[in-house]
Amino acid sequence: MALLEIKDMEVSYGFIRAIKGISFKVEKGEIIALIGANGAGKTTTLHALSGLIPLDAGSITFNEQDLTKIPAHERVAMGMAQVPEGRRVFQQLTVQKNLMLGAYSRKDQSGIAENLDEVFTRFPRLKERRNQIAGTLSGGEQQMLAMGRALMSKPDIMLLDEPSMGLSPILVSEIFDIIKHINESGTTVLLVEQNAKKALSIANRAYVLETGNIILSGKAEDLMNDDSVRKAYLGES
Repeated sequence: MALLEIKDMEVSYGFIRAIKGISFKVEKGEIIALIGANGAGKTTTLHALSGLIPLDAGSITFNEQDLTKIPAHERVAMGMAQVPEGRRVFQQLTVQKNLMLGAYSRKDQSGIAENLDEVFTRFPRLKERRNQIAGTLSGGEQQMLAMGRALMSKPDIMLLDEPSMGLSPILVSEIFDIIKHINESGTTVLLVEQNAKKALSIANRAYVLETGNIILSGKAEDLMNDDSVRKAYLGES
């Protein structure tokens, strides 16, 4: 059975139907890319999965459990972590305090300490700045901090929302390398990303979302070579 399965999911904002009955699966160990233009419903999909907004219809199954009525904080404890668009680090707290907040649902103090060491090994710049106020970090460092904070919950799946936003091309490449390494270390990844070329370059499979509907899906390499995808999302004619 899939790690995460969405069936006929519908989400609205007032009278506006943002998600119109989409269904898709994420298998354990995959990187799945969800691509589409602004306003397609990508962030709304992640918010619905993590419990930040309710469903109008449909179901979400994670690790064989129905999440439909489970609140957001309990989904974190079950193994789902979201890295939100715009990083959303706690600006006035230190790097280390931000990371420790990622482990708020855990009680295993020795495991938390071990995970903190692992995060500092994965992100050496965060270790160097562990006592620095998070709001003084660069955009790339804040993105690393947001990802490290999510890892502190020991997630089975990480939901990443626009991790390359506002970063230089060099930092974008670094962030995508980190995503690949996180996945290779055993964390499944659902990636929402407007940089479709980068997303497809590391994904196993992908779904194309347009005005709340999935219009295309398949292996990432096949979508990379699909003429309609190349023209609409990769900037190629």
